[in-house]
Amino acid sequence: MKIVIAGAGEIGFHLAQLLSYEQQDITLIDLDQEVLEYASTHLDVRIIQGDSSVKSTLDKAGVSKSDLLLAMTTSEKTNLLTTMIAKKMGAKQTVARVHNKEYLEPATLENFNELGIDAIISPNQLAAKEIKRLLNRSAVTDFFDFEDGLVSLIGMSIESGSSIANHTIDEVERGSPHIHFRPIAVLRKNEALMPEPDLVMRRGDHIFFVVRKSEINEILEIVGKGEKNIRTVMINGGSDLGYDTATMLQRDYSVTLIDSDEDRCKWLAKNLKDVLVVRCSERKLDQLKEEGLEEMDAFISVTDDTQVNILTSLLAKNLGVHKTIALVDSMDYTRISQDIGIDTIINKKLIAANNIFRYVRKGKIIAITGLHGLDGEIIEFAVYKENNLTKKPLGKLSLPKTSVIGTIIRGNEVIFPAEDVYLKKDDKVIIFAMPDSIKKLEKLFK
Repeated sequence: MKIVIAGAGEIGFHLAQLLSYEQQDITLIDLDQEVLEYASTHLDVRIIQGDSSVKSTLDKAGVSKSDLLLAMTTSEKTNLLTTMIAKKMGAKQTVARVHNKEYLEPATLENFNELGIDAIISPNQLAAKEIKRLLNRSAVTDFFDFEDGLVSLIGMSIESGSSIANHTIDEVERGSPHIHFRPIAVLRKNEALMPEPDLVMRRGDHIFFVVRKSEINEILEIVGKGEKNIRTVMINGGSDLGYDTATMLQRDYSVTLIDSDEDRCKWLAKNLKDVLVVRCSERKLDQLKEEGLEEMDAFISVTDDTQVNILTSLLAKNLGVHKTIALVDSMDYTRISQDIGIDTIINKKLIAANNIFRYVRKGKIIAITGLHGLDGEIIEFAVYKENNLTKKPLGKLSLPKTSVIGTIIRGNEVIFPAEDVYLKKDDKVIIFAMPDSIKKLEKLFK
């Protein structure tokens, strides 16, 4: 694919990095020559200095022949204008990054579609939604619904008291024949392991399951995880993400929002009617304790400082807070989350990239999400016609070795894979795939 990315900041650079690994034809546009030079020395991309909302700049980038234009600058006005111009010039698909959540309203989105913008994303809104999902399932580190909640992806760590520690995957599955679930990946000390039947699960492993949503509680019981009803939440950091998260949570939880800036606190208090806004240092642990940290069910740290987010979340965990979530800006932190004692680490760049990747992937893809700490992706493919996939049972299909079918959805029926199962037209197939297997899967489902 020929992809043009406007904006070489955090999200634009991260997307260019991920896409360049896949040998896509990438052109990166930015006003700042210094950040472009940094990108060109670290990535296999073409760079163009200039304003992406100007037609001459887009001409230089070859937008008229592009398959995808991603407008990811820090200016939403620039992004909206860039995508509208690019569409008129011939870009096949356009995606704009915005900050204003009002732009995400259905009626507004429809108007933008008419103007040539195919999709709009807000990294803050996506991250806030992820946080809310994680609070709804406090015992898991990852949670994602497919098919309106018919099937869920969950991730959890195996602790020393877990009954499945030191047992093989096959033993766990045979020991629970009444429950339908499918292990799809195991993360062990930053290494992704495929869930072979004879794989022995160890304390400290992070395991990901595809499971019927109605049976999640039974899976948690098997693994030895207890759900807690989250009622009180402390958000550390009144950033845009902190505000968006508080807005989403205030109806369902008792929320306390911490920020150190007096003017920001006044603005937050004015715009968040059902949230207790407290001015105190986001960095000083003793002040957070004075504001009731020990009594909280959940602690979410989303300041602009990764180290502050990690340290305060570790403190909260040590004080007995049930659920801790920390925002980080480095992928390295994301990969070691299972080892440092924080329940979940989130990364806005990764979340945004997961959302955008559905426009990059080929084949009939319905949904896509990444897993924290793993390079692989969970992809929901559709079988839209009778083809080679439907002529042989699963056991005889030439699926890549670094991929795992999690489940098959046939209407409202959830089918867990077995070697003698056949795929049918209109089936939806949820697959975990490592990067080296994705292109082959895309061809199979194309």
